[in-house]
Amino acid sequence: MRIATWNVNSLKARLPRVEEWLAQRAPDVLLMQETKLSDEAAPDMPFQMAGYELAHHGEGRWNGVAIASRVGIANVVTNFGDGPVRHSPGADAIAEALEAEASDTSADEARMISAVCGGVRVVSIYAPNGRALDTPFYRSKLAWFDRLARWLRDTQDPGGSLVIGGDFNVAPADEDVYDPRDFVGATHVSPAEREAVAALREWGLVDAYRLHHPEPGKFSWWDYRAGNFHKGLGMRIDHLYATRAVADRCTAAEIDRDARKGQLPSDHAPVYIDLTD
Repeated sequence: MRIATWNVNSLKARLPRVEEWLAQRAPDVLLMQETKLSDEAAPDMPFQMAGYELAHHGEGRWNGVAIASRVGIANVVTNFGDGPVRHSPGADAIAEALEAEASDTSADEARMISAVCGGVRVVSIYAPNGRALDTPFYRSKLAWFDRLARWLRDTQDPGGSLVIGGDFNVAPADEDVYDPRDFVGATHVSPAEREAVAALREWGLVDAYRLHHPEPGKFSWWDYRAGNFHKGLGMRIDHLYATRAVADRCTAAEIDRDARKGQLPSDHAPVYIDLTD
């Protein structure tokens, strides 16, 4: 069983790349983030033609998460079960941008969807960016991670089969950035953010990629600007965290850098793990 995660940075814009990648890598489950679509606009038919069911949770122009599975989708949960999120169909981009700038909470944003696929509870997450330390956006990011941790404690069993994958917007260690000196005083690497991810490990999750790649210099995101991808100036902020029951089945883990190349790529690369039966 292959489980993958990919921040596609607009599923509408990147759909041909996603279809190509599904054909090449054949994941059984693909967790997607930043789809930037409403549920009504989700491309169900292309995924069906590729052999996948699609569960989508979106609000329109911003955020959005999804699960594509060819091993079934059951017991879907969105937004931690807290109810609906905002709906922004995109009729007025300027007004929406102002609304997003003014927001100091992520509680009404489409950032979490979960389902049981092939006997494994999978969770696709798109954590808030945080923008800058000591801002409402940063505090909202930490609160969002607290909500994720509470959902795990209240509804899940660390002894079960569960995988949380997605864009965590956190590099858990200095080895996950190209040069820690360039990130002093920045988000994604602050002690509080790293502690929030460490709390997930303390609950019972394992960084599945690190089981097979303990070496530094492995990244999943590169800024579009200044040729950072070709210079190797990246961060590892996309993760697949698994309970021990799943981690013990993990035979391989990879970051597919090739998917970051070519025409109109996402700024993120897919990350995937392979599990034995």
